[in-house]
Amino acid sequence: MAFHIQFSSLLISTSNFMISRPRACLAPTSVSRLRSGVASCPVQCVADITRISNDEKIIARRSANYQPPIWNFDFVQSLQTQYTRESYAERFENLKEVVREILSNLEDDPLAQLEHIDMLQRLGISYHFDEEIKCVLEEIYNNNSKKNNDLYAIALEFRLLRQHGYSMPQEVFNAFRDEMGNFSADTVAMLSLYEASFHMIKGESILEEARDLSIKCLEEYIKTNKVQNDVLSLLVSHALELPLHWRMPRLESRWFIDLYERRHDKNPFLLEFAKLDFNIVQSTHQEDLKHASRWWRNTGLEKLDFARDRLVENFLWTVGFAYEPQFGYYRRTGTEVIAFITLIDDIYDVYGTLDELELFTNAVERWDTDAMDELPDYMKMCFLAFYNSVNDMAFHLLKEQGIHIIKYLKKGWADLCKGFLVEAKWYYSGYTPTFQEYIDNAWISISIPMILVHAYLFAANPTKEALNYLEEYSSIFRHSGILFRLLDDLGTSSNELKRGDVPKSIQCYMYEARVLEEKACQDIKLLIHEKWKHVNEERVADSPFSKTFIEIAMNVVRTGQFFYQYGDGYAIQDRETKEHIVSLFVDPIPL
Repeated sequence: MAFHIQFSSLLISTSNFMISRPRACLAPTSVSRLRSGVASCPVQCVADITRISNDEKIIARRSANYQPPIWNFDFVQSLQTQYTRESYAERFENLKEVVREILSNLEDDPLAQLEHIDMLQRLGISYHFDEEIKCVLEEIYNNNSKKNNDLYAIALEFRLLRQHGYSMPQEVFNAFRDEMGNFSADTVAMLSLYEASFHMIKGESILEEARDLSIKCLEEYIKTNKVQNDVLSLLVSHALELPLHWRMPRLESRWFIDLYERRHDKNPFLLEFAKLDFNIVQSTHQEDLKHASRWWRNTGLEKLDFARDRLVENFLWTVGFAYEPQFGYYRRTGTEVIAFITLIDDIYDVYGTLDELELFTNAVERWDTDAMDELPDYMKMCFLAFYNSVNDMAFHLLKEQGIHIIKYLKKGWADLCKGFLVEAKWYYSGYTPTFQEYIDNAWISISIPMILVHAYLFAANPTKEALNYLEEYSSIFRHSGILFRLLDDLGTSSNELKRGDVPKSIQCYMYEARVLEEKACQDIKLLIHEKWKHVNEERVADSPFSKTFIEIAMNVVRTGQFFYQYGDGYAIQDRETKEHIVSLFVDPIPL
């Protein structure tokens, strides 16, 4: 499906980039001149001189100078918690029944039901009550003929129903607009409207206006409010930084538990249950992480020190995708998938020669160990470990569910490597692609289709009949891939250019539209808003995919937003990412 967004007088389409300009070749170092508008010195790459054969042949290789991992094997294996004890499990079950009873006791108060569901979701415990929540929302949706003159309540209802796949019309907000088309309400209602507006789909101008007006109202509240650390102010500031819909669920729950504890109207049983659940699930994550850490050490791939060794961060990605305890096997194998994506990406982006990369791509397409013979030793080591892990995953699903999936995994990995190879050829030829050329390749080379194929196979419980949906990547694969790629580029392109990488979306846009970096970044951010509309539509449209899979696809984008919000939080691991890893996997919440 094509999408269009008007950037001033420039129309961008992911099916047809509408700029009448001839193709041009631009060396990667030339992009920096466009960024500042003045000439600059070429970027120098550090060379790693490697002896590759007995005849003294030497190859000068690039290096990205990645930091070594800050989480060593012994530290990961030492992680432990007291919350696996039986006494905590007994208390947990008792509190779970109390929380379930709270929801059932609210059946005569739809607004209270919605508020309670919102609390369950934000505290990270709603997965325990999926059936109860489904019944409540179904009842509210079917009785939507009852008028409500409260903007806060309507916005909350709209957000929760849209989030759970109900097609709520944007026109429900018309009743709250004055003759000038503005919304007039208190801060709590405007915050609710703001959060609801980010669930818009294409063509919903009322929600566009609601978002813009609510932002102005909330920004004014922050400017004029003298008490900056009260609960409402913290909620507003948090929302303006990033809307709830775009946030990584597990991290949001950790933040919200602390905020909920400050509320004067908090329910102590709900708070205790949320804390206890967080700590018990943390123990599950610790075991998953230990397992992944042992696997990584056993591969020996940490010896390939030209690549990013980010085992713990790789695991954090998977927790962002699906934190619930029932997805343990998916997290463990997902960590393997992301580790291989990272290693292979660094081979194509930094270390491999073009001849080597073509050989590696051929080996992956053939899926044959005989193709290893022509590979250099470091590639043989990578390919064999990669080949064995992927086949083990396929064997597991064949044994457990009788589903034969190897051809889908092979296709995903081959497509990814071919995408990597296209970018490598651009780099070695000094070619700057058009924005459309870049996007057409980048939504695959960013690895999201491969990640979603794995999620579909190992987290969404597909049937044999449903596997045909993987023959061609559907729209959710493409929309999520483009969105993730743009978020990644905003956070990482500067560092990647310094090490001598191919121009990213920002630089391609700068060159083609003849604008400076600030303008390009602004337009890319507008494009991100547009792509979210398409991803949102996947929730309310008729889809062959389960709600579980669609939610994971959204969480993939949200986790990317987290990692790249303040730069490259993946390659550079000792900043915000380090703090969040400690809060999620190391430190329990005090009870």
